[in-house]
Amino acid sequence: MIKTSLRQKIYLHFFVFMGINAVVWFLMYYNYNTMDNKLRLIETKNELFNIILEARRYEKNFFLRHDPKDLKQAVSFAENALVMQKKIVADFQGYIQNSQALDERISEIQSYLDNLSALVGVYDQLGAGKETIAETTHIEQYKNDIATLGRRITLETERIENEEKARLYKLLNQSKKYFVISLLALLLLSIITAFFLAFNVNRPLKIIGHGIRYILNGDYSKIPHINTGDEFESLAHSLNNMIDELNRRNEQLFQAEKMSSLGTLTSGVAHELNNPLNNISTSVQIVLEELDQPDIEIMKDLLSDAEKQVDRARDIVKALLEFSRQSDFLIKRHSFKKLVENTLMLIKGDIPSNIDLDIQMGDDVYGYFDFSRMQQVLLNLIINSTHAMVAGGRLSIEGYEEEGSGMFVFKVSDTGIGIPAENLNRIFDPFFTTKEVGKGSGLGLSIIHGIVEKHKGRIEVDSRLNAGTAFTIFLPLQPEV
Repeated sequence: MIKTSLRQKIYLHFFVFMGINAVVWFLMYYNYNTMDNKLRLIETKNELFNIILEARRYEKNFFLRHDPKDLKQAVSFAENALVMQKKIVADFQGYIQNSQALDERISEIQSYLDNLSALVGVYDQLGAGKETIAETTHIEQYKNDIATLGRRITLETERIENEEKARLYKLLNQSKKYFVISLLALLLLSIITAFFLAFNVNRPLKIIGHGIRYILNGDYSKIPHINTGDEFESLAHSLNNMIDELNRRNEQLFQAEKMSSLGTLTSGVAHELNNPLNNISTSVQIVLEELDQPDIEIMKDLLSDAEKQVDRARDIVKALLEFSRQSDFLIKRHSFKKLVENTLMLIKGDIPSNIDLDIQMGDDVYGYFDFSRMQQVLLNLIINSTHAMVAGGRLSIEGYEEEGSGMFVFKVSDTGIGIPAENLNRIFDPFFTTKEVGKGSGLGLSIIHGIVEKHKGRIEVDSRLNAGTAFTIFLPLQPEV
């Protein structure tokens, strides 16, 4: 299937629009030109009719008074009528319906003129008075022929003029119809143009605009497929490829930040693992020493304690593996208490002894989130809080369901040095950090912000210098599917 570009569609639509306009305006101009010539034809025929009437008037005056001047005037008007009739044939040949009738009118006017001229000749030859002329036999014959021809010419000229008027009225009615049809055609074409722009330009632009706004807000969902076969489809495809690449890079960045966090936690995790291993070692040594004189109860207690320490070490390693494992984004219902416990298991060894932990939550507090990513959020917030309390303080973690809002809320707050007001609007910017070189990448809070937005949630910050900082996370209790 041959795909048409947007430019070609616009050009084609423009040419069709201009073509229809050209046809409509040509028809209207042609119609107007025809009516203009019809009007001039009617005016000329009306003038011809008046000339013939004048010739008939002088003709009748002559027959009544036998005055040669009347006859000569009739001849003069008849000559003018013949000239005008020939002019009508020459000038309006294309606008006359029955050219044969015009030829007949010319012949009749010519005959009428010939009879009048002949009568003038007879009158000149006789050279006598009126009474003598009246007695001449030719006069009656000419009189009958002239009267018959004059009457026929008058009636036919009047009839033709009335027919032309009727045709003009018909043409006017047709012009009205053409005008209405042209308006309807232009209206229909305008509607088609509007739909063309709406579906081929405006709709794809809206879809792409919404997709770009989602990207700006941190939502890297794909733009819906645009099946237009033009530049918009290509643009949407390119944007979706870009979104795929961004998602892939974000996953790599997220995983790299987790690995960076693991590097930070290494000493703490080692310390946490060292304690149960030391306990296991001590219990095993005591058991070995007591093998010669075994006390079953003591040995049971020692082995039971060793088993607990093994479980503790296994849980630490399991939490470490789960945290470091790369997984797909999946929102499920999870216990917030379990999230906090697993996170503290990784970082507890890195929390200085001069920082008090204050955990406020019930056993039945649940939220909808991706466990691994929300653990990264909680871990980064705890690390930032401990870094802000060099001289010690209190680290508080609380979680609850906010009544009426349909949101699960958890807060991480500290009593550290706080964040300057001028930096609050920049803390979520990538690579922004106030720490010394080598102490942080400036990506932690940026990644936190991206993770929260991917959950369709929001994050709020409340901080005062030398009083502490509180990060509050709001997550929907009914996440979008």
